[in-house]
This record gives sequence, C-alpha cells and structure tokens, in this order.
Amino acid sequence: MFADYHVHTEFSDDSEYPMEQVIKDAISMGMDELCFTDHVDYGVKVDWDDTNGYEEAEMTMNVDYPLYAARIKELQYLYDTRLEIKMGLEFGMQTHTIPAFQRLFEKYPFDFIILSVHQIENREFWNQEFQRGKSQKEYNERYYKELLHLVNHYQQYSVLGHLDSIVRYDLCGVYPYKETEPVIREILKRVIYDGKGIELNTSWHRYGLGDTTPSVDILKCYRELGGEIVTLGSDSHRPEHLGAYMKEAKDLLRHLGFRYHCTYNRMQPVFHSL
Repeated sequence: MFADYHVHTEFSDDSEYPMEQVIKDAISMGMDELCFTDHVDYGVKVDWDDTNGYEEAEMTMNVDYPLYAARIKELQYLYDTRLEIKMGLEFGMQTHTIPAFQRLFEKYPFDFIILSVHQIENREFWNQEFQRGKSQKEYNERYYKELLHLVNHYQQYSVLGHLDSIVRYDLCGVYPYKETEPVIREILKRVIYDGKGIELNTSWHRYGLGDTTPSVDILKCYRELGGEIVTLGSDSHRPEHLGAYMKEAKDLLRHLGFRYHCTYNRMQPVFHSL
C-alpha cells in the first residue's frame, strides 16, 4: 500500500498546490491512496466566512470548509477507479480552541483528523514568538504539557501529527529526550488507551533534521507501550514533497518492530502490512 496521509493543497494558507494536480501527480507515481489534510488553526487564523473586524490584507484564513468538502466529493467521483481519496484536516489545536474544533468536527463526514500543535497561547513556533523570553527547558516542557492537555480533553482525532515538531523550531538544538520522556510517555499512554495513533512524518528529510519526526526514541517508546497505529505522511505543500521517502519510513518502522501502517475510513484505522 502506497499512501500519503498528510497532504496540503491550495485550501491551506501556506500552499498553492492545486488539489486536482495533487491527484494527478499521485496517480502518476503509482500511489494507491491519499488523504487531504489542509490546515485549520483557530486562534491565529480566521474562518473562511468571518471577515468581521479584519483588514483583508492582514487576514490569514482557515479552510473554506463547504467548498473543500464539495471539491473532494467531486474529485472522488472523477477519479474513483484510479485513486482512493479521503477527506481529512489538520487541526492545529490549542487548549482554548478545543470547543471550536469540536463544533467543526460535527459538521462534516471526515475520514481522518491530524491533531497538531503549531502555536500555544496564539504564539507561533515558526517565527520564535512562543519561544522568545523562555529557556529551552521552559518552551520544550510547555509544548509537551499543552499536547498532554489536548489528548486528555479531546478525542475526535486520528493521529498526533509530527509529535515533536517543536524540535524543528528550536534554535538551541535538540533538547534531551530524557528530560521530556515522562510527559511524552503519558501522552502516548493516553493515545493508545483512546485507540488513536501517531504519524511518521517524512518531512524530516527536507528540513535537514538529524532525527526522524517524531524521533526514533519516541517511536521506540510508542512501540514498547504497545502502540500499533502509525500513519505515513509527507506533509507535502509542493509537488516535490508528495509521497517522498515512504519506502524509507516503512523500512524504519519494520526495523523498530512495527508490523503495520494505517490508512483511515470514516475515522476508523485500516491496517496494512509493512
């Protein structure tokens, strides 16, 4: 099974990759299945129909949900025999935005939801706004505590996306795993208890990271705790990202003792042998 379960298109604010072109490219590379997972980040972006009080030039928008759902349905019909196409979103969650995501989830028939943390207290990681004024210990520990709170209070998701993504934006280098292992173990225990999973995000290659995303230590911990649900995602925003390094990701999972990778149908995992 060749599947990519982390794919962004022109419906995400940080991508211009046309949805139908994604499909054509996936078919040309022999992909069996993909899931669109465009960005929703309540707290730092406004909804597609909410322009009240915002200057148009300053607006960063979430997905236009009705158009998104309609477009995916149309493309599922057009490409039915050539590619399995699933509808998902990437929920960029924060503690205070849980109710907004609960309402959104209830409105559409999602196949798959990635729960990610891109910002905390409406402060972004990518521009160092969240990290500024904190020690490396403070911002790393705060990140994992936020994630633990989310998994303890929200269950309408499928997998945790790029679980240790704070590493990508850590200008001080990689914070020692042993320092955050206790809270990471609590996160993974709750994920497993709730029947959820994690993703292996192959974007670590293009970001030039020295370890996988999440790290090999986290993958080992998840396996040791009994975790089995793992999806593979390129986190693609451009054609050159789509489907990248999936073979390497599968080889790594096999090496670590995993037997399966998963796709999803209506929020239920489907297991495929590695």
